[in-house]
Amino acid sequence: MKYMPPFKITPLILQKSQDISRDLGVLSGAKIDHAPLKLRRINSIKTIQSSLAIEGNTLGIDQVTHIFEGKRVLGPAKDIIEVNNAIKLYQNLPRINPLSIDDLLKAHRVLMNNLIKDNGKWRAGGVGIFKGNEVAHVAPPAKRVPLLMGSLFEFLTKSRDVSWFLKACIFHYELEFIHPFSDGNGRMGRLWQQLILMKEDPIFEFIPIEVLIKENQEDYYRVLAACDQSGDSTLFIEFSLDQILASLKEYTQSTQTSVRDTKSRLDFARAKMTQEWFSRKDYLELHKNISTATASRDLLQGVDEGILQKQGKNNQVRYSFA
Repeated sequence: MKYMPPFKITPLILQKSQDISRDLGVLSGAKIDHAPLKLRRINSIKTIQSSLAIEGNTLGIDQVTHIFEGKRVLGPAKDIIEVNNAIKLYQNLPRINPLSIDDLLKAHRVLMNNLIKDNGKWRAGGVGIFKGNEVAHVAPPAKRVPLLMGSLFEFLTKSRDVSWFLKACIFHYELEFIHPFSDGNGRMGRLWQQLILMKEDPIFEFIPIEVLIKENQEDYYRVLAACDQSGDSTLFIEFSLDQILASLKEYTQSTQTSVRDTKSRLDFARAKMTQEWFSRKDYLELHKNISTATASRDLLQGVDEGILQKQGKNNQVRYSFA
C-alpha cells in the first residue's frame, strides 16, 4: 500500500490550485518572454536572502548581491558562509532531482558545508524545537528518520493523483515535521518545495516565493504549529498555495508580455476574460498594444475557426468563447 501523508482537500485548496493553473496558462498562452538574465539573477538573490533571513541570517540584499558578484563584504563569518553555500546550490537547481533522496542529502551537504559536522547526513539525536521557554515541536526519534523520509519520497514518486502543487506543499511541511537534519531543515524544506514546483513548470526556478514567506514569517510558523496540532498538513497547503499564487502574480507583472499572433492573443483572452460575453472594446482593453483593425481581425478569425461565438449587430456585437 502506497504511503499517503495526512491532508484534506478543501474548497480553498481547489480554488487556489485552479487559480495557479490559470495564471500559468496565461503565462503560457501569452508567450511571455523568458525572464531576462538580470531579472533571473535578482530573483535568485531575493530567494537566497529571504530563505536565509528566515533562519536568522543578518545579511541584506545588497550584501548578498555583492557576494553573488564575487565582491568582499563585511559581516558575520557564518552568515557569509551560508550565502556562499546557497549561491553554489541555487546556481545548479535544474541539475537537482527533487525525487531523489540522494540528491536531497547531496544538496544538504552543500548548503550546510562548514556550518555543521554532519552535513549531508540524517540527524543522529533527538530534536525539540522551542518557542521561548515552551517546546513547540518534538520531532520523531532519529532512528525513524530514514524510514519516514523513504516513505515521503515514495509518496512523491508514486502518487499519481496528487498534483505537483500539492506535493510541493505537503513535502515542505512533512520535512519540517520529520526534521531529518540536525540543522538546515527550514531552508531545505523551502528549497525542495521550489524544486517540486519546477516539476509542474520550469518557470518556478525564477519565482522567489521565499520573499513572501519571509514577509509572512509569523504566519508561516503559526501554520506549521497548527498543523502539528491537527496532525495533517491541510492548513499549510492552503497557506503555501496562497504564497505561490501571490508570487506568480508578482512575477507576471515584472516580466514583459509579448503576445505575438492572433492565436496567442485569443488564448490569453480566454484565460483572462471572466465575463461570459465581451465586446471588441473589452478585447482592446486586454491588448492595449494592438489597433482596432487588428482586434476586429482577431475576433473574426476566432469566429471563423469556431473558437468564438458571436451575437448582436453593429455596436452591439458581443463575443463568447465556445
